Amino acid sequence: MTKPDPEKTSTQAPAAEPLRIDPRLLEILVCPLSKTVLEYDAAAQELISRAAKLAYPIRDGIPIMLPGEARAIDG
Repeated sequence: MTKPDPEKTSTQAPAAEPLRIDPRLLEILVCPLSKTVLEYDAAAQELISRAAKLAYPIRDGIPIMLPGEARAIDG
């Protein structure tokens, strides 16, 4: 019998690359509270509203533009 290859039997998923957001979508999305432009943080998968001091999450490539789902940010 051969031993199983540890690399093939690993339970760890490969490191996933952050999902990309369509640039056209970023052009039209604004903060629902301040109505200002959002900054895209690809590493954190968030859309940042500096004016409202909120970071809106992006889940499975979909921006969640609900103030109740956003997290407060400094500055």
